[in-house]
Amino acid sequence: MKIKKKSPINLLVVLSISVFFILILTMIVAAAVVFLLMGVGMLKDISELSLLKSFILLVIISTIMGTILTTLIGNALLNPFRVLNVAMKKLAGGDFSVRIDLSNRFASYEFDELTASFNLMAQQLGSVEMLRSDFVNNFSHEFKTPIVSLRGFAKILKNNKLTNSERIEYLDIIINEADRLAALSQNVLSLSKIENQTIITDNVEYNLTEQIRCAILMLENKWSNKHIDLDINLQEISYNGNEELLNMVWTNLIDNAIKFSHDQGKIVIHLNENDDDVIFEIKDEGIGMNPETQKNMFDKFYQGDTSHFIEGNGIGMTIVNKIIELYKGEIFIDSKLDEGTLIIVSLPNIIKG
Repeated sequence: MKIKKKSPINLLVVLSISVFFILILTMIVAAAVVFLLMGVGMLKDISELSLLKSFILLVIISTIMGTILTTLIGNALLNPFRVLNVAMKKLAGGDFSVRIDLSNRFASYEFDELTASFNLMAQQLGSVEMLRSDFVNNFSHEFKTPIVSLRGFAKILKNNKLTNSERIEYLDIIINEADRLAALSQNVLSLSKIENQTIITDNVEYNLTEQIRCAILMLENKWSNKHIDLDINLQEISYNGNEELLNMVWTNLIDNAIKFSHDQGKIVIHLNENDDDVIFEIKDEGIGMNPETQKNMFDKFYQGDTSHFIEGNGIGMTIVNKIIELYKGEIFIDSKLDEGTLIIVSLPNIIKG
């Protein structure tokens, strides 16, 4: 959220000025009362009052006026916090559309910051709630579809009149749907495993190049079925890392490139290193992404394709991003709708090949 730029005034300065104003105004009013009493003849001369009586009179007048002024100014100062309290209660009740505007209160820098921070928090919570709702729908769909297929084809297999070829075909469908469920469950478990992880354990030196080759071969059935041409150029590199975690990075990225490529498309996969980094690049000529998808692609459960035409559950890229963050690496994405996607992963080069 953008707020108007203006000269920021610290809240402490506002409070100090308020206290100073109360003191000055109280003394002015007290003096005015004394002179008024003198004017109406109640006090012919200020010297007629004893020092003690003068002091008591000023204390009483100052106390009354100070209390009144403090109440009025204090109420004005506290009102923004009452507004904030009401808004926070609405937010806690699930109303993520609530917004506040305290930016004009006393022209204070702190209220500007508070306005921006609260509204940003409400916006982010609203986005998370939307993603959670989408996830429930998407996840239910992803689980329900293979389960329905498994149940349906299992019932068909009970028919003794099926030919051997039909039986094999239905069994293959059941196996594929079971694999789909297993992959979905594995992604959820993987995300749960790394989501709260702050350090990387079980690092070993291993052949990173061979790991990527194995990931490509593991997905051979997918890219060969789509008749995809692979342009592979992998430098031989050893790396010190967690094999299981990094394998999830390469597998997800290659699987996505295949998934979103057109039949008879092309995928380019490069791996090289410099003095500081290991760099993995993968480029496809598939459907690409619009700016909105690129912006949210690392959010949990986000799917650019809400039609479920393309298999996915919105977890894979979240896992990839989290692992790269754990390694203090970087991921760069350049994609245009209907023109393909380029993804570059850079990891700190701990062990040079």
